[in-house]
Order: sequence, then C-alpha cells, then structure tokens
Amino acid sequence: MVKYKIEIDQERCIGCGNCANICPNSFELKEGKAFAKRKETENIGCEEEAASSCPVEAITIKKVK
Repeated sequence: MVKYKIEIDQERCIGCGNCANICPNSFELKEGKAFAKRKETENIGCEEEAASSCPVEAITIKKVK
C-alpha cells in the first residue's frame, strides 16, 4: 500500500493556520507554527488542499513505499 509523508518546513511556516482550518485531523498550530499531527498517512484528502493553501509553500507531501 502506498503511503504519503507529510513535512512542514518550520523556517518557512508563518503560522497563518490555513492548514489547521482546512484539515484539523492532520495539522495543528503550536506556538505560532504549524505541525503535522501525523507524519505519514495512507490516504490523502484534505492534506493536499491544506498544502496548496499554504501561502509560503511550507507543506510538502511525498509518496513513500
């Protein structure tokens, strides 16, 4: 089964909260920065929308084995 890895570049993140608002099961804000609640997932849904809504492109989703 294909898995996806979710990464957030903390240096780029501005803590706007778009990701946490769009996909609260996978993202959260802590101390003004976004964090992934899950580092890997088998199903991508709102995570892709959250990544594309990031104004500084701090979220990447990569396919892994």
